[in-house]
Amino acid sequence: MAHRNPAPTVDIIIELIDRPSRPIVLIERLNSPYGWAIPGGFIDYGESAETTAVREAQEEVSLTVELIEQFQVYSAPDRDPRKHTLSIVFIATATGNPEAADDAKNLGVFHQWEIPTKLCFDHDRIIKEYYHYRNYGIRPNYAGSRK
Repeated sequence: MAHRNPAPTVDIIIELIDRPSRPIVLIERLNSPYGWAIPGGFIDYGESAETTAVREAQEEVSLTVELIEQFQVYSAPDRDPRKHTLSIVFIATATGNPEAADDAKNLGVFHQWEIPTKLCFDHDRIIKEYYHYRNYGIRPNYAGSRK
């Protein structure tokens, strides 16, 4: 049997620092699975996760981002209905007006209290944990809690 690995991806939580309360950018996906999602995509062979994050932000929401920190890695085998993926999530900042592009059907700028309920993948969990970190400085702790 051939050895298989999860597909590496990135997700970028983009804070718009030129707006009050630093809202984040979410995209409405053009392709299945449909719904709202954190911008991101697959890492290309020969590309670093950081380069992918900057590229995907430009391609999907037309913003030049500054990566602030790597937030967390999400790797549950069922997090993406298409296949097993491993996502490196970055927190980034940007200024300006995002525009939907590439595989983004639409986009929105959301404050913490406005996050849509129909989120793809495990992005509801990621956003909840991001806001817990942003508001209280506490990172998710997964010691002993993963399959």
